[in-house]
Amino acid sequence: MVAQAEIKNFPVSWDQLHRDSRALAWRLVEKGPFKGIAAITRGGLVPAAVIARELDLRLIDTLCIVSYRHDNTQGDLEVLKSVDHDSEGWLIIDDLVDTGKTASVVRELMPKAHFATVYAKPAGRPMVDTFVTEVSQDTWILFPWDSELQSVPPIIQNSRA
Repeated sequence: MVAQAEIKNFPVSWDQLHRDSRALAWRLVEKGPFKGIAAITRGGLVPAAVIARELDLRLIDTLCIVSYRHDNTQGDLEVLKSVDHDSEGWLIIDDLVDTGKTASVVRELMPKAHFATVYAKPAGRPMVDTFVTEVSQDTWILFPWDSELQSVPPIIQNSRA
């Protein structure tokens, strides 16, 4: 894990997430058709809803996996709910692939599915088939469901520390 002082925050608004999820749907149109979507909870739920609408998919399942804790550290993975169907023709959606640890478990659970994320970091990027935006490994994406509007100091002030 990168030291906290080196982390770059990348805030994503609801509007930006919606635009990026739609951009992912555009890329996925040519990869389908798909039987359904398996959203990785919780981060994949919102992008999965947008993509399901754009690709006119009504069959949505969830893979419930815990990896990140409330202090933003990644711990041991725990699969709370898996899928009980063949992964052939399915689309897996998540918000982000970071280290690739969660993606590796998902690949074992659904080896024949097409795996897509909205955002990808270099360490996890090889684990997904399709993504929209790559961010550096030392970037912490602040998703709209994890953040609120507040005043922040200019970037230059943080670089003097």
